[in-house]
Amino acid sequence: MNEFSWKDVTNALSLANMILGLFSIFCSFCKKSQCASWMLLISFLLDMAVGAMTRHLTVCHRSGTKLNDFAVFTTFGLGSALLLGVDGPLNGSLVIIYVLAASFRLCFYSTGVPSTYKGLPCPYASCVLASTSLLTKGNTFILSCMALLMILFMMDQSYYPHDEILESENWKKMVYLGGVIMLLLSPFRLTAFYYLIWSLSYIFFPDALWGKAVCLRLQLQRN
Repeated sequence: MNEFSWKDVTNALSLANMILGLFSIFCSFCKKSQCASWMLLISFLLDMAVGAMTRHLTVCHRSGTKLNDFAVFTTFGLGSALLLGVDGPLNGSLVIIYVLAASFRLCFYSTGVPSTYKGLPCPYASCVLASTSLLTKGNTFILSCMALLMILFMMDQSYYPHDEILESENWKKMVYLGGVIMLLLSPFRLTAFYYLIWSLSYIFFPDALWGKAVCLRLQLQRN
């Protein structure tokens, strides 16, 4: 396939990501938090695939970048925030704060360091909320506490490595493949627990577990 065709593939995946985010929003308004959470977990996998194709095939282009940014905001900003519900002023305020935090993270947190993010990437925060929602059956109090924690991580100035899960060590690819298999075959609560552990490992041990390949590449480039 030529470069134009690969651009179409990446755009299609970004569009699918956005559509899943819109379905998640619709499910949240219909009080179907479990369905909304599954949409977000599928989008989590799609987002990684889009990132891998963009980096590996060098097909990044302006329209595709904008589409992916809109997809990330729709799915991992609005879609994730609405898992908290808007039944009262406190929940509604927290939803607004979460959306604003995701917006600031996407728009203003840039870094000049290669292969790093500043602030927790929105998909990982979304994965934590979706997994927590499934494990707690949408417990509003626990979700609100987790959302506040994710807001702090997203607004933090700490650096997180590009996980590059599909382009790195084989064990990382197996983690991704395990996530796909779990979504298709595994009992729901076990799948949610798998994704929660996956996302928390990136949040609390970014360099120890997910940054080794990045560090090695940077050292080789300097040498």
